[in-house]
Amino acid sequence: MAIYLIVHGGFSGGWGWREVANILRQAGHEVFTPTLTGLGERAHLAMPEINLNTHIQDVVGVLVCEDLWDVILIGHSSSSMVITGVAERQPERLARLVYLDTAVPEDGQSWLDVLGSEMVQIALDMAQEKGDGWRLPMIPEPPRYQPHPLKTVTDRLPINNPAARRIPRAFIHCCNKSEESPVALAWPAIDRAAEKARQNGWWYRTLATGHSPNETMPHELAALLLELA
Repeated sequence: MAIYLIVHGGFSGGWGWREVANILRQAGHEVFTPTLTGLGERAHLAMPEINLNTHIQDVVGVLVCEDLWDVILIGHSSSSMVITGVAERQPERLARLVYLDTAVPEDGQSWLDVLGSEMVQIALDMAQEKGDGWRLPMIPEPPRYQPHPLKTVTDRLPINNPAARRIPRAFIHCCNKSEESPVALAWPAIDRAAEKARQNGWWYRTLATGHSPNETMPHELAALLLELA
């Protein structure tokens, strides 16, 4: 039996992973899909003080309180920052890090740094104009999406734990993303990260779908995750 801990991407929540989680559980595995503070069913906790450390600690709390070991930790989109931060703090509990259609941070970078200067200015302007200065307004429109706390994507992450570097990495690249997406400016950074992962010999797979395969190809995505069990 494998243990999967899946961290959703921006604006979303653990609810977005129900179908994938059910498939993995039916295959005999244990699955956790926490919702990060200020999002999903925890939107009532949203406040300006929520930052990257808050979201990292959300996931560390699951690992520690559930006493989880040998965990396959998956981060979708902006949660590459979260799982990388978790690995810095709890590397001994992790069997593998899985980066799902995301850019991968380096030491001292924020999520917006990884995406590039154009995305930085767009995000800051959006937060100022439509997010009360501290949150990113909803880009996806489904009703369960919530504005995303700004500090979680502007905080920079120190990466310096040698034990974390030894954790095996995997990358799943979604190769059919729409150029009409409101976040299409992020695609080049994700494509670069995918190519770097492939060149570095990470476990690497692709899906011919858009940026949220948990919604568009849950069975195919689950099948890839089962390869890691």
